[in-house]
Amino acid sequence: MITISRLAFDYPDGTRALDGIDLYIGQGESIGIVGSNGAGKSTLVSHLNGWFLPQTGSVRIAGLDAGRKHVEAVRKKTGLVFQKPDDQLFMARIYDDVMFGPSNLGMEEAESRAEAERLLRMFGLWELRDKPPAHLSQGQKRFAALAAVLVMKPELLVMDEPTSDLDPRNRRMLIGLVNGLHVTKLTVSHDLDFIWETCQRVCIMNKGKIIADGPTKDILSDQGLLEANGLELPLRLQGE
Repeated sequence: MITISRLAFDYPDGTRALDGIDLYIGQGESIGIVGSNGAGKSTLVSHLNGWFLPQTGSVRIAGLDAGRKHVEAVRKKTGLVFQKPDDQLFMARIYDDVMFGPSNLGMEEAESRAEAERLLRMFGLWELRDKPPAHLSQGQKRFAALAAVLVMKPELLVMDEPTSDLDPRNRRMLIGLVNGLHVTKLTVSHDLDFIWETCQRVCIMNKGKIIADGPTKDILSDQGLLEANGLELPLRLQGE
């Protein structure tokens, strides 16, 4: 599903955000990307739907080069849930936000409306469907943004800090939802317990490089490796 080769990216001020990334993710895998602030995680995932285009190296999604030529086709396959829901919700009603993608991709309207209703009901947002996003709590905005992505039935779901602003009950609901999705999933998060529960494999990033890549429990139980890269053990392991 994802093949990244020697990907490098510099911001206009000269900051090197990605420094020769190589990464392969098979179809149906669930991968966690972790690292301290500034490690390059969000810059990496912004390349997976053409938000950023490779400056050096290449990114392929489901066999398509994620460059300018195929960017629209790549965006149909990749659902990116932004770190800040306010960057994703911009319509007058949250229902319009959820339907924006299907409408612009030319998806079948009746089916999309049925799926939008199903998702909004599941997230407890159906009664709020005519509200402006500004009238929702941050947690409600997060689920509305997720619904706006899932309604398009992406083959690849990319989530950037998905548990921010979620209370314990809604966090648990999200874990169940993510584990029930039969798509390729890539999650960037500082919530290592969420990564532990939803990901089969973890990559640690530091200074724009992938430092370690392996099974979740092996990577997240290695205290020395985590601390060397600005991380701590998941809370579930800190008492052991």
